[in-house]
Amino acid sequence: MQAAEIRLLHETLLASAERVPEREAVVAGAERLTYAQLRERALRLARALQELGVGRGDRVAIYMDNSAGAATAIYAAVLAGGVFVVVNAQTKEDKLLYVLDDCEAAVLLTEGSLTRTAAAAAAAAPSVKAVIAAAAPEGVEGVLDLEDVVASAAPEPRPAGTIPLDLAALIYTSGSTGFPKGVMMTHGNMVFAAGSIAQYLRLGADERILGVLPLAFDYGLYQLLMAVLRGGTLVLERSFAFPAQTVKRVQEEEITVFPGVPTVYATLLSMRRGMDFELGSVRRVTNTAAALPATFHAEMRRIFPNALIFAMYGLTECKRVCYLEPELLERKPTSVGRAIPGTETMVLREDGTPVEPGETGILHVRGPHVMVGYWRKPEQTAEMIVPGPLPGERMLCTQDHFTVDEEGFLYFVGRTDDIIKTRGEKVSPIEVENAIFDVDGVKEAAVVGVPDDVLGEAIRAFVVLDDGAELTDQEVIAACRTRLENFMVPGEVVFLDALPTTATGKVRRKSLLESAG
Repeated sequence: MQAAEIRLLHETLLASAERVPEREAVVAGAERLTYAQLRERALRLARALQELGVGRGDRVAIYMDNSAGAATAIYAAVLAGGVFVVVNAQTKEDKLLYVLDDCEAAVLLTEGSLTRTAAAAAAAAPSVKAVIAAAAPEGVEGVLDLEDVVASAAPEPRPAGTIPLDLAALIYTSGSTGFPKGVMMTHGNMVFAAGSIAQYLRLGADERILGVLPLAFDYGLYQLLMAVLRGGTLVLERSFAFPAQTVKRVQEEEITVFPGVPTVYATLLSMRRGMDFELGSVRRVTNTAAALPATFHAEMRRIFPNALIFAMYGLTECKRVCYLEPELLERKPTSVGRAIPGTETMVLREDGTPVEPGETGILHVRGPHVMVGYWRKPEQTAEMIVPGPLPGERMLCTQDHFTVDEEGFLYFVGRTDDIIKTRGEKVSPIEVENAIFDVDGVKEAAVVGVPDDVLGEAIRAFVVLDDGAELTDQEVIAACRTRLENFMVPGEVVFLDALPTTATGKVRRKSLLESAG
């Protein structure tokens, strides 16, 4: 199967297995699967899912750590004609049950120590017909053994009749109500997005991509999708909880692509001040989820001396919006670039007209990667999917504030809920955080607005210092005064040992607001 013929997500696996059957596809711990092995396991598991009643469009929940089993399950689900739903392994029983009920999952796949939680949640979810577990502990009833299921299945699934408009995945993302929303992504959405990103990252067929972010997080998931699309190798780590172990893994496995988020890079930079290391095999470094402080760039080049550094912005509702060519990083250090190949972006005022350079507006996105909508949430879908410039067209309203410069480069100002309104002015937390990052000794920073009777909102900064660094709140505030307009200077600085983050490395601003209480 030629790349030009690929229209469905699982066709990337079939094509790479035909082209490079003996190349490693997934490395996870001691387990190493070639493309031929990954294809065979996925085909057999797909048939087993069909025998358990999974049909076209049925949801298959995958509650696993980053593992070869999770990668296999993702492709098996779509080969069977189903829709995969990856649930973070850190998810507790009540939230897992919510997801199972919300998407009406037909089958739940799990493994090891997660099996008890999975079985308990599935028992309370009427839609779940079967729970399949790898290496399940003894004493858990009503669970099928994954190896037995795969071994007894026919070597390939029945044709499912899938077309590119069919759903491939529901990707659950945090909701303003506290309940996650299922982002509906079709095969066409995901094949296009993976191809566009692989194109601008200039990925070759011999890449060895690090997977340290959860497969439940679209940034982590697409490392798998791009590796398989190109016929490269994905090296999975369960988390970034042990940074020194990850550094060693990168060196041993000769990783060429290092995807991370600012908290990951802040940790690496802090580590390097105590131990001298470099990751010379890495040729591509990518960042998303939050802005990468410009103050990180020089030291990151010392850690990754041979790498191109890509600053990017995206959201689950369309996967990726824009990227900055690495050759422009020094000239436009705070920009997140321009639209990814095959798409278009617009920064619009409330009346729908384009902003002038330097004026803040809301970012809108056009392209084949824009989600169908939120699973069974038409009202929330209508807030994000709006009429486009052409008759009958739909486009994504990101609800995020941006500016654009004279050359068309985009600059992230803040998410609608994050913008601080103080003294009659609107303040971007990103701009204040960048000023704080300029202060020697600062490892991490996050800024929020807290209610204030006089100001509307007062600016509060939360700061994590490098090991051994000493700073007072007044020193941070004084440094901000030299860099920012008066109304943007934090009125208070709180020092923390660590910022609260999600499993994907995003700062939990809501938790900071609650602590500011």
